[in-house]
Amino acid sequence: MDSVFRDYWWLIFPIGAFMFGAWDRWLTYRRSRDHLDLIRAYADLGKEPPPELLRGLHDEDMPPGFDPADPRYGGVPSMRWAYRRHYRWGPYWQWRKVCVLAAVAAGFWWASESGEWHAHGALRVVAVILTCVAAANLVFAVLATAARRGR
Repeated sequence: MDSVFRDYWWLIFPIGAFMFGAWDRWLTYRRSRDHLDLIRAYADLGKEPPPELLRGLHDEDMPPGFDPADPRYGGVPSMRWAYRRHYRWGPYWQWRKVCVLAAVAAGFWWASESGEWHAHGALRVVAVILTCVAAANLVFAVLATAARRGR
């Protein structure tokens, strides 16, 4: 049983990511359900729900003051599409990916070079892959920054 934990310790990370993703989806479902319950309560009372409440039904994850008709966002009527394109994929997020991936790659390089671990080859393969992914994200971050300045 000891060898299972020693050989497959890395499975903690994908299983943890799956659990956190499931938890996030469940919390999003609860938030949406509570939002609809509040609107249903207004309808049962025969009152008109406030416009902010109805607006929040469609764009819960939008930043405050976001206007999809603004020409800076391409005049796209879909706020969700504009949010994903202009906020989530902006230069900040690209640079953040570079920093996180470089730090994780550095950790795997350190682990592959230190004598305390038994799986030098496997750790080195992971370190090389993460370094390549970090370098690719560095290119994307530079391009995203240059494209953002050109607007």
